[in-house]
Amino acid sequence: MIPVILCGGSGTRLWPLSRTFTPKQFLPLTSKNSMVQETILRLPQGMADATFICNEEHRFMLAEQLRQIGQDNATILLEPEGRNTAPAVALAALHAYKDNPDAVLLILAADHVIEDQSAFHKAIVHAASAAASNKLATFGIVPDRAETGYGYIQFERSSEDFSAVKQFVEKPNQAVAEQYVASGEYLWNSGMFMFKAKTFLDELEKYCPEILSVCQQAMSNVQHDLDFLRPDKEAFLSCISESIDYAVMEKTAQAVVVPLDAGWNDVGSYSALADVLPASDDNNNVCFGDVVTDDTRNCYLNSSSRLIAALGVENLVIVDTPDAVLVADKDKAQNVKNIVEQLKQANRSEVSFQREVYRPWGKYDSVDNGERFQVKRITVKPGAKLSVQMHHHRAEHWIIVSGTAKVTIDDKTVLLTENESTYIPIGAVHALENPGKLPLEMIEVQSGSYLGEDDIVRFEDRYGRA
Repeated sequence: MIPVILCGGSGTRLWPLSRTFTPKQFLPLTSKNSMVQETILRLPQGMADATFICNEEHRFMLAEQLRQIGQDNATILLEPEGRNTAPAVALAALHAYKDNPDAVLLILAADHVIEDQSAFHKAIVHAASAAASNKLATFGIVPDRAETGYGYIQFERSSEDFSAVKQFVEKPNQAVAEQYVASGEYLWNSGMFMFKAKTFLDELEKYCPEILSVCQQAMSNVQHDLDFLRPDKEAFLSCISESIDYAVMEKTAQAVVVPLDAGWNDVGSYSALADVLPASDDNNNVCFGDVVTDDTRNCYLNSSSRLIAALGVENLVIVDTPDAVLVADKDKAQNVKNIVEQLKQANRSEVSFQREVYRPWGKYDSVDNGERFQVKRITVKPGAKLSVQMHHHRAEHWIIVSGTAKVTIDDKTVLLTENESTYIPIGAVHALENPGKLPLEMIEVQSGSYLGEDDIVRFEDRYGRA
């Protein structure tokens, strides 16, 4: 059984914590681990190495988070561009089937919360039984309320561990949702699945052959790039965008549903996030970071950069990040996406970027910037090296905080250690390497007429970016 983890999505309703280049699945929202790390850690023992479907911008962040939890052998398939879940699963199924025609896939999203692991493991066993019978199993969440934010699955009552699907239905209004829950014949659609790779591919060929054909072309010319697999971009970009539900599950006669009652939540908003976290005080406030409250009730308060002091308020979401602050009514937390849309239209960088950005060699944190200057804290992993490069419009000062730096400027190479520094003039060809066994920490001060990341001319790069 191969876990297939879908890592797409931007998590706009959890802005400003979640951004385009650091979406919610890569954030530690419910524990010290990121959500994608939790997705792997909750799986039962004995499964094959996981396959991750990831986009270009998140690849190094994902690889680093997998390394942190000992998942170095995972397969990371890079989608050239998001095309919804049906093509993503098709890529994974084709890759698995090539190596093992009997492969069984467990399709999971990277951003779900599942509190009861034992119940989850039992549901996996039941779904595996269905998959062995050439069924396409989906996991249906046993509803505990009339929820209008999820799609529903109507099922035929059965004495078995799984039931035939009658129909998939879209998100209902409140009155219809109440009818669904009262009937006992509907489950929430979780977006998690299990089936044999061959069964899925056969049904995809029957009901949406154009997706299968394009994905076959893309996987027939897959490229290996470091730890990543790149399907053919030109072929894949011609694929239509379609969900696995619409492409296959709503049409196939082989669909079954496995009930799952395990404290599931897709954490689609700050109110949902607050629901799955323990209260920090007797007033039902959930607090992270430097937070002080007085006469404050039922709030979610998250500070990552400075003190939040809340006085005499209730039912609010207050989120502070180094470059943005969100204050919202908790009951309207789903509408944060409207704010994000306004920021997109204004071309605001806060939509896409956090201060901390991951690179294959480590990461950098944009500490400060202003007219003609920018300050970054740079971390270089042991043995890693930045590209050999030059800049047309900026000079740089490097100050070593800890570790050892091997610095090359034009034809001169020096070793620098703690409290030492160097200067890179405009136009100088330079490189930075960490030859030590500990992370290299340094401060970079850029100055010049243009400080954009695209003012980099790479001559040589071990990560294929030259």
